[in-house]
Amino acid sequence: MSNEPDANPAPDPQAPVTRKGFLMSLKTGVPMPIPEDDLYGRCRPVAEFEKLNRVGEGSYGIVYRARDTRSNEIVALKKVRMDQEKDGLPVSGLREIMILKKCNHENIVHLREVVVGKSLDSIFLVMDYCEQDLASLLDNMSQPFTESEVKCITLQVLRALQYMHARFIIHRDLKVSNLLMTDKGCIKVADFGLARLYGNPPKPVMTPQMVTLWYRAPELLLGARTHTTAVDMWAFGCILGELLLNKPLLPGNSEIAQLDLIIELLGAPSESIWPGFSELPAVKNFTLSEQPYNNLKTKFHMLCQPGRELLNILFIYNPNTRASADECLTSKYFTSAPLPCDARLMPTFPQHRILSGGQQQRQMPQATQPPTDNIPISDLLNVFIKRQRLE
Repeated sequence: MSNEPDANPAPDPQAPVTRKGFLMSLKTGVPMPIPEDDLYGRCRPVAEFEKLNRVGEGSYGIVYRARDTRSNEIVALKKVRMDQEKDGLPVSGLREIMILKKCNHENIVHLREVVVGKSLDSIFLVMDYCEQDLASLLDNMSQPFTESEVKCITLQVLRALQYMHARFIIHRDLKVSNLLMTDKGCIKVADFGLARLYGNPPKPVMTPQMVTLWYRAPELLLGARTHTTAVDMWAFGCILGELLLNKPLLPGNSEIAQLDLIIELLGAPSESIWPGFSELPAVKNFTLSEQPYNNLKTKFHMLCQPGRELLNILFIYNPNTRASADECLTSKYFTSAPLPCDARLMPTFPQHRILSGGQQQRQMPQATQPPTDNIPISDLLNVFIKRQRLE
C-alpha cells in the first residue's frame, strides 16, 4: 500500500494529511483503488461512534465522551494528535497503544480497540469511560477528601504503579488530571502518551522535560537523561501531598522556581545525601539556595508519624534510594487510623467535565459549604447510593 501524492499540495506545512491510499497490483504494477470493505483494514470505522462531548485533552490527543452505536455503551474516544505528522502514526501514539495493550489491571485505563476514519489523520483509541478526573474534583469540591478517602485513592494508584514498574513501564506524566475515577470509586491511571519502557540498567536517552513541572523530580529539573521508576514515585509523593492539603504541593511557574520550592520544603541537596548530584548537567546553570532544614513536619503538622515517614521516603533526593511502589504499599500509614475506606463508599460528584465541556481550569474558587443544621437532599441520596453499592 502506498500514498498517492497530491496534485496541489497544501501550502501550509501544518495542514492535516488527507491523502487517500491505493493498492498497487503485484502482477501488473498498476494502481487500483481500495475496496470499500477493506478501507479500514481490521479496525472499525469511527463513524460507528457518536461523539457526545469533549471531556479533556491528553499529552498527545483530545478525549471525547462517545456512544458505541453497536453496544450502546458510553466510552472514551481519544483522537491521536497528528498535527505535524506526514508519514503515518507518530511514535508517541504507537508507544501508547503498545503499552496499553501490555497492561491489564483494574487501576489502569483499559484500551478496548483502535478505530479509524477515512483520512490518514483520523486515528482514535477507544477506552473505558470514567466519570471523573481528580483535577476537576479538587477544583470543584465543596470540602476536601477525608484522610480515609485519600488513603483509598493513593493505595489504588500505588497498585497501578507496582504493576507498571514490575513490567518496566514508566508513566512519566503522573498528575491528578491523569487519575480518573469511576462512579464506583475505582481509580484508573490514564494518558500514557509520554510513557516509556525502560531497561536495567536504563539507557540515558530520554528527554528531562517530559514530566509536568509541578510533579517533576529534582533529577529531571537538573538535566538527568536517565529516567527510572523514581520519577513516578516523586510525582506520586506530590499527588499524595496535594490530596492531603487540597491544593498543589509544589506549584512552581519555572524550573528555577520549582527547585526553590523543593529546597524550601526539603532543604538543599548535597553530594553527601545525593552522590553524583554535582555532576548533573544543569547544576552549574543554577545557584541553589542553601536552606538546610526539612520542613515536611511543619507543612504536614496534621499528619501522623507514619504518614510523614511515607512522605520522607518519597521525597528522597537520590533517585536510587527513593521509595518504590512495593515499599510504599507496606507503609504503616495505610494500616494506622483512619483506615482506608472501601472504594464503593467513596462520595459521588457531579460530572464537571461534562458540564464544562472539558474546559477544566485549576485554581477555581471553592463552593460554599451548606449549613450543618440543614442536611441537603444530595447528602441523603449519597448515603442511599453507598448503601446500595455495599448490598
